[in-house]
Amino acid sequence: MNLNRWTPYKFSNSKTAKNRVVVPAMASQTANEHGFVTDKTIEHYSRLGESQAGIIFVEYSYVHASGKSESHQLGVYADQQLSGLSKIAQTLHHGGALAGFQIVHAGGKTDRKMTGQSLLGASAVSVPVKDWTPEVPTEMSIEDIGAYIQWYVEAAKRAYAAGFDLVELHAAHGYGLNQWLSPITNHRRDEFGGSLENRLKLLVKIIHSIKTSVPGILISVRIPGQDHFPGGLSLQDMQRAVMTFEQAGVDLINVSSGIGGWRRPEGRSGEGYLVKDAAVIKQATSLPVIGVGGIVSGIAIDQMLLEEKLDFAAVGRAILEDPKDWSLKQLSPNRWEAAV
Repeated sequence: MNLNRWTPYKFSNSKTAKNRVVVPAMASQTANEHGFVTDKTIEHYSRLGESQAGIIFVEYSYVHASGKSESHQLGVYADQQLSGLSKIAQTLHHGGALAGFQIVHAGGKTDRKMTGQSLLGASAVSVPVKDWTPEVPTEMSIEDIGAYIQWYVEAAKRAYAAGFDLVELHAAHGYGLNQWLSPITNHRRDEFGGSLENRLKLLVKIIHSIKTSVPGILISVRIPGQDHFPGGLSLQDMQRAVMTFEQAGVDLINVSSGIGGWRRPEGRSGEGYLVKDAAVIKQATSLPVIGVGGIVSGIAIDQMLLEEKLDFAAVGRAILEDPKDWSLKQLSPNRWEAAV
């Protein structure tokens, strides 16, 4: 089958993405200081809906106050937030997209000014961040881990109750779950540390718990194709990880960068500068894979699909700049007809 950017994709629960374009989670800083949706948040997602993308992910939203990393970051830690979150889901559905909701705990990649408390991490290891050295987090106890899993499960329940089709676990960009996966930041000596299999255990427990508690929602995991940092996760590690996630019941894999953050890795350039990582990950799984990294044009997306490097293409900044114009130029089968 010759795929192109307009080819629909039907997930296991029969939810269908109308095309192969994804708007990835991008922080808008439009929530209020408590993480609640504002009118600006709704306006932002209404605008993104004009992109006509098949899936639109809502920005990384913190599951607990201890995992907040930005002053006006969206939150999903309280039932009182459901009303606003429901408005976002309705807005995205109105534009014809599947509505995705990304959830996160920053772990050690934040500071006390944001959390109001000491930081929580896989280990007492400062997270490597460019131009900043975060404080050393407190290594989480087994009791902390139990609470941490439940924070994610409750957040997924809220996303589903609000009407979202997918929940995405953010395990990339150096945030909390990435810290559990990476040997750079996970130095534990218990069942959650040491081997790759052990370092995967927490995320697998979260996946299993969400599948059990919220069976109606699709699960995406945003992973690093590799850490892009010396001594970190390798592509081979992540191939093994993705096979584990597939067995656990994940529906979609979103391949980005790792412990060093979201910035473009050294030596990578051009459209789809992380797609080569997605292509390697795709070889290890039958799950649909999202590729990302400076993707701009519909022609480039078609070529990546044709070469089977990815199943979905994430277009971030190009859509953020002008969603309607991007849709007209890159998603309309006949741009001139669409412009009339």
